[in-house]
Amino acid sequence: MGIGTVKKIGMAVVALGILMATVQPSYAIPAFARKYGLPCSACHEAWPKLNNFGITFRDNGYQLGKGRDAPIYQDPGYWPIAFRMTPQWHRESTSPRPLDAIPGNGGSGTVAGGITKSGLDISSIDMLVAGTLYKNVSFFAQPFLSDGGVFIGQMHIRFDNLLGSRWLNVKMGKFELDLPISEERSLTLDNTGGAYFNYQFRPVADSNVFGGIGNAQLGVELQGHSENSYTRYSLAMTSSSDGATGLAVNSTYNVFGNFTQGFELPKLGLQRVGVYGYLGQSPTYFQTVGGSPIAGTGTGNRSFYRAGAYGLWYLGKVDLSTFFEHGQDNVYLGNSTPANQPALLPVGAVGPSWNGGFAEAHYTYNPQLILISRYEILRMSRQANPGVRSELGNLDAWTVGYRWYPFMSSRAGLAWVQEYSHLVTQEAAPVFGTSEHKSSYVMGFDFDF
Repeated sequence: MGIGTVKKIGMAVVALGILMATVQPSYAIPAFARKYGLPCSACHEAWPKLNNFGITFRDNGYQLGKGRDAPIYQDPGYWPIAFRMTPQWHRESTSPRPLDAIPGNGGSGTVAGGITKSGLDISSIDMLVAGTLYKNVSFFAQPFLSDGGVFIGQMHIRFDNLLGSRWLNVKMGKFELDLPISEERSLTLDNTGGAYFNYQFRPVADSNVFGGIGNAQLGVELQGHSENSYTRYSLAMTSSSDGATGLAVNSTYNVFGNFTQGFELPKLGLQRVGVYGYLGQSPTYFQTVGGSPIAGTGTGNRSFYRAGAYGLWYLGKVDLSTFFEHGQDNVYLGNSTPANQPALLPVGAVGPSWNGGFAEAHYTYNPQLILISRYEILRMSRQANPGVRSELGNLDAWTVGYRWYPFMSSRAGLAWVQEYSHLVTQEAAPVFGTSEHKSSYVMGFDFDF
């Protein structure tokens, strides 16, 4: 298979990742509040962000452990389902972009310009179905409904407290990796700042099919925790498909591990720190028929990894999330080159590596109003090709906003949201090779019931 075919496959995977990234997920499930007669604030600092009680409830498999968690003890009319939607007005801007010159203005050919769009819009409908099938057997399903069809965000079953121990819980299916700074529970929704770039990053022209640690993966997870969930660990084995179903990529497996420790500080309360790592393989070419790649036959696998640390810090009304990541891809992935054609590697080619991180602060003015700000940075430490400028792909992103909750009950919740994000990516502008600027502003209603 030639380089062109490999690049086309890589572009297709990137396009799928972008499509899924536009679907805004959450884990806020008022169905649990209805089931147990609790307010949503029992589990959430600010919906959909969890507090420690919510983390412990999730770690226990959506059980309070009072002996009446199984569905047979519930009112027959109870159904563990919730819906989330976000009608909104938003504005999207990107520059520079290659545009045709306007005839009659003295120009011709292609010129640099900006593209701005704005208008009323809606999100997908986020359906959340979760609960217990029996004591210590829980489930979760998350389909999205949109104009493009139905997408399965997550779907898994979990067996809790195996051998009578909270340190042995097994999950199987499609699930979010166990990162306490959860992209699924992000408080931001706009198209530029709604996701964490460090979670999703790949170098320019990299053909790695792995989209990032923020993506839900297909796999099996072993997880354990202390009684109050201050100490937690998880170890997952995932298929090398970046969550794509139908055995569409190859037959290798990846490993993700995470360890979190919580501790109390006098007058400040609970703090959390953690370390994580993701080690995997990605195909560099596929078997073909008639020149077209055959799904599921990826081979020429080469390695990659992501590793880092994070912290969740609480200082009165202010909480701060900090995150660091180091990543590296094999030289064949970084240069989009089939591993069976080493002669195609550029002279001096190496595996690309990078460092990045973010700091996100929340100020809880009162239980109904939370202010949000985030700064994210990413820097290439080594490009795949020595002829590439060192700053290619570097990015800086800023996000500010707020969420105001007029009401939040065990039946439904509503948030009035306003956000603004700005992203600068070095040398990413098509054709011109200059810095690309993207901005997004959104205001609307985020509600679930």
